[in-house]
Amino acid sequence: MRFSTIMLCMSCLLLFMDISYGQTKKDTLKTINLGEIRIAARRSEIERLPQIEGTSIYAGKKNEVINLQTADVNLAENSPRQIFAKVPGIMVWEMDGTGNQVGISSRGLNPHRSWEFNVQQNGNITNSDLFGYPESHYNPPMEALDKIEIVRGSGALQYGPQFGGMLNYVIKEPDTTKAITFETQQSAGSFGLFSSFNSVGGKVGKLTYYGYYDFRRADGWRDNSDYNFRAWHAAVGYQFSPRVELKASLSHMYYVNHFAAGLTDAMFKEDPRQSNRDRNYFSPTIYLPAVHLKVKASENTTITARASAILGERNSVQFITLPTVNDTINSETDSYNPRQVDRDYYHSYLAEVKMLHSYNLLSNKSHVSVGVRYGNSRTLRKQKGLGTTDKDFDLSLISPYRIDLVFKTSNYAVFAENVFNLTDKLSVTPGFRFEYVKTDMTGTIQDLPSESIPIQLTRKFLLFGVGLEYKLTPLVDAYANFTQNFRPVLHSDLIPATELDKTNPDLEDAKGSNSEVGARGSLNGFLRFDVNYFMLRYNNRIGTLIQNDNTGTYFYKTNIGDLTNQGAEVFLELHPLELAARSFHGFDFSLFSSTAFNHARYTNGTVAVASENVDIKGKKGENIPQWISRNGISASYRKLSATLQLSYVSDSYSDALNTESSANGVNGVVPSYLITDFNLTYRFLGRYNVKFSVGNLTNKHYYTRRATGYPGPGILPSDGRSFLVSFGAKI
Repeated sequence: MRFSTIMLCMSCLLLFMDISYGQTKKDTLKTINLGEIRIAARRSEIERLPQIEGTSIYAGKKNEVINLQTADVNLAENSPRQIFAKVPGIMVWEMDGTGNQVGISSRGLNPHRSWEFNVQQNGNITNSDLFGYPESHYNPPMEALDKIEIVRGSGALQYGPQFGGMLNYVIKEPDTTKAITFETQQSAGSFGLFSSFNSVGGKVGKLTYYGYYDFRRADGWRDNSDYNFRAWHAAVGYQFSPRVELKASLSHMYYVNHFAAGLTDAMFKEDPRQSNRDRNYFSPTIYLPAVHLKVKASENTTITARASAILGERNSVQFITLPTVNDTINSETDSYNPRQVDRDYYHSYLAEVKMLHSYNLLSNKSHVSVGVRYGNSRTLRKQKGLGTTDKDFDLSLISPYRIDLVFKTSNYAVFAENVFNLTDKLSVTPGFRFEYVKTDMTGTIQDLPSESIPIQLTRKFLLFGVGLEYKLTPLVDAYANFTQNFRPVLHSDLIPATELDKTNPDLEDAKGSNSEVGARGSLNGFLRFDVNYFMLRYNNRIGTLIQNDNTGTYFYKTNIGDLTNQGAEVFLELHPLELAARSFHGFDFSLFSSTAFNHARYTNGTVAVASENVDIKGKKGENIPQWISRNGISASYRKLSATLQLSYVSDSYSDALNTESSANGVNGVVPSYLITDFNLTYRFLGRYNVKFSVGNLTNKHYYTRRATGYPGPGILPSDGRSFLVSFGAKI
């Protein structure tokens, strides 16, 4: 509370100084009456990437840009269902209500830590190891972001083979018109929430700089779900000449999360806020250094070079069993049972050089982008250590790790894309990507034959894609594209993480493709839209089956089968007042609908259940709702704006067998839910704001996931109704 009181006092002092300064200047300046000058400009919350940006090509690609500075959403708590509301089809796993982890996906992919996306910050990859362990443990605070860029699966050629495409968090840039600016946002809310975001930036001569510090804590909606989060970022840039610019940055994130773990169906129905785990913790700490060089080699040629790293660790201490077993005092020892300690250490490095060259073809300017990438990752994995019987976050051991491994990944990639502007309306963009990936694993696993390790895998694969774009009108485009995708067997797939896990030793890599056709644009500012049909093919999909043998229930990871998901993604935003050719005295309102339909079915696959082969052809894909629809209304009057949002997600199955229910809560239907959120913002004196948010307005009890392992098997309830009040200033 001492820190929060200090920040609140600082914010009030800034407000008082600004008002006092304005009053003093008013007494000494001559008043001149000027005629009214009215400037009307609105930055849309959802925009599209241009055909060319930097050294990247986006012509014909399905993409979205979320402008966070204009959106009435809960940024303080990193609320994904609000932040990604206007991106059709984004599936969100709301596992703990903290916002510390952003787990999203699209088109029926797995949302776990967004690992089906190539996740970036300012173009720097944040996945721990793209081909060995692609979970993104690092997430920047949303209050630090200017925008979020999403390029769907068809963007794989430029970034990698991922089925999900690319997700890029873009941090705010400094105000280059001033030597120094300061921004602060202080928030408080339900369940002990306090959030403090503070940043400073500016430009001095040819040098620009920007940095932030973010702190957030809360007790959590559920029992045993408190957390402390800290993050900071520092960046500098220097413009050597109009043609050469160099930037360097260092980002850091650290938090300790108390995990409430899973529930059975009966426990959720009785009280979704309960927890029978009060000794489970998770804590990552990540550093992300990066250096960028941009050179305008000539009028038609731009070269960019970048190097970055992910350095840090992931730590957890947990009592891991099914939720039907309580974590209580052992009567034989008169103490708690020892917990499992798992630790990962990440050393991942990446370097990339890209060149964009523009040239004339058929009286139009075309563009070619080529690049090379080298990655080298080393992960130290220590698992199944016997931890203490204490209740606090304690990583010390009373018995050595039973898994002690070293994962190494080397990756070379070459890619090229060319946008041929055949006419002033039609463009064709073919491309390819070649990947060489070598992974190996060394070390020891207790109870596993020594000849099972080391494991070495080498893969070489070539991916192709092509995109089309046609301008139907100056404001409406039609687009279509096709791209091949690839997902290798991961290090984490090969090693059973807990006593409840087993792995098929003959796992195979997953392959497939993304394709889509659609139209997007604007009709006189009255209607903004992006409507498309898509098809995702995911062959040899890796999944988890719940099995039973004489030792009890266990989770079996194997290739489930071939999945095809086809459907539609629809974004509509209506501005009725744009039809009127007159002023409404500062009042405006809009309606939006962001909806996706998924028809995901296994086209081939056989799994073993109780020693019998079961054909899953025709079964629904696990964790894939048929409908994801987020709709809302936004209204503004002068300096006041508000948004009411409704999020509907239909039911889905948690496994490929389409199990209806289970006594332990791990398997079964994830029921449909409708969540209502309300956000209001008042801006005053040109640089201050007050925000008010209500999450889950109707206090709906719901969940988005049934977990088979981390952060605890069973149903993971999402948060109930919460309130938040925030005050901010930018000086």
